[in-house]
Amino acid sequence: MRFVRIDGLLRSARVFFAGLTVFAAGCGGAPAPEPGAPTPANTTPATVQTSPSEGMQGTLSEEAFKALHQLSAEKAPPPRGERVAIDGTSGYLSLPRGKTAPLPGILVIHEWWGLNEHIQHWTDRLAEDGYAALAVDLYGGKVAKTPDEAMATMKSVDNKKALATLVAAHDFLEKDPRVQATRTGVIGWCFGGAWSLQFAMHEPDLDAAVIYYGHLVTDPNELKPIKAEILGIFGNKDKAIPPEDVNAFDAALGQAGVTRTVHRYDADHAFANPSQQSRYDEKSAADAWEKVRVFLRRKLAEQK
Repeated sequence: MRFVRIDGLLRSARVFFAGLTVFAAGCGGAPAPEPGAPTPANTTPATVQTSPSEGMQGTLSEEAFKALHQLSAEKAPPPRGERVAIDGTSGYLSLPRGKTAPLPGILVIHEWWGLNEHIQHWTDRLAEDGYAALAVDLYGGKVAKTPDEAMATMKSVDNKKALATLVAAHDFLEKDPRVQATRTGVIGWCFGGAWSLQFAMHEPDLDAAVIYYGHLVTDPNELKPIKAEILGIFGNKDKAIPPEDVNAFDAALGQAGVTRTVHRYDADHAFANPSQQSRYDEKSAADAWEKVRVFLRRKLAEQK
């Protein structure tokens, strides 16, 4: 365990998650549709460095944020991975068929519902692309069924324990004989996107981090330790992570010297989640998922 690194992450996490009562997470837990849909005309990548701005905080009430999320009753396909023990809790490991170690590894961090069947399905899809995909459980086995349950469970997360779980999961990908990853990445949605960024800030061995509309950090000094390349996916209609916050994040990454690409869509919060019946945007989700696949392939699968 890298306890020094955890201590450093906890210092920034205290500030980062202080606003979780207004910034809850409940986004893309189910896999996006198959790629191939045309790129929406309103997709506007933002990669130019701009001047940094002040930090931000969420402005939505709990009730307003919970209203953004309505989990549909649709079931995900049966899982094909397996449960593994990670730091006293259970993770979900999915391995690519017909491939042996060493494999590129990727951590999958759930949104506010927890490690449910939809996260397992998305993990399986990453495995189908050739990755050893490991979905972590930051809820200690709990899976929420309603926004009220999700809010309460999210607020009960022990940051120290969650950070230790992420470090242990990353170690698993590097050391497990079935994986032996020499290149690693992380992906998360909302709650998971926030943790994806935090882990990238303090894991120097990480190569790639995908952040789907997660709560952001805009202090360049906090972002400077990032060694991974960042891919950000955001919606311009998102009231929880509004465009001005994304602008500040992008600017701060530029000042910190972090390699990054930010894609924006004319879509709402949780737009990439097919199990999110009210705000799912199929075309934007398909385009974003294809960009994620290309990014991960370049950073993890094609590296020698």
